[in-house]
Amino acid sequence: MNVRQRRKEAFRREALRRLRRIPKGRARMEDHRRLRELRSRLTSRSLKRVLLYLPLPLEVDLRPLIHELRSRGVAVYVPFMEGKSFRPVKYRLPLQKKRFGIYEPKNSRQYRPRKIDVAIVPIVGTDPTLRRIGFGQGFYDRFFEKEKRNIETILFVQRRLCYSPIVLTEAHDVRADGIIAGPMIRLLPED
Repeated sequence: MNVRQRRKEAFRREALRRLRRIPKGRARMEDHRRLRELRSRLTSRSLKRVLLYLPLPLEVDLRPLIHELRSRGVAVYVPFMEGKSFRPVKYRLPLQKKRFGIYEPKNSRQYRPRKIDVAIVPIVGTDPTLRRIGFGQGFYDRFFEKEKRNIETILFVQRRLCYSPIVLTEAHDVRADGIIAGPMIRLLPED
């Protein structure tokens, strides 16, 4: 493991520790604020297909947005884990709890989108390059490596922005077109 990877891992650990310390009531307030910001960004656009995620406890809860978009006739897709990556499948019930505690719809190949207008991606943190620091498994990196040309806009979302002023990410890490996050937590990675 090189110096950058060690720093990135230390940053990830500290960011996750800080995010876990946000009280549940405060987390719900932050989620409402992030949803309001997302709605204002998305309502000005003519959307047909959106990639969202089903949240883990540390992530902004997008479920109200999923229901709103579907009621407007927008096709909503969520990740379906396959090996070390995922593919987008149409959101539908029932959901099943799978690996890493992530909920997914049942597997369906018939709903694979060709183009996605907006992908909303959870992050653990970022750096000056606006690239994603996630949980360290690389699922989003592998997906976007193959599908970036089919996605118009990538928005990162987080309750509090965990930010490193030192570049920790690499060229393969997903880059955002915008970030919607709460107050910044500036973290200096350890050497």
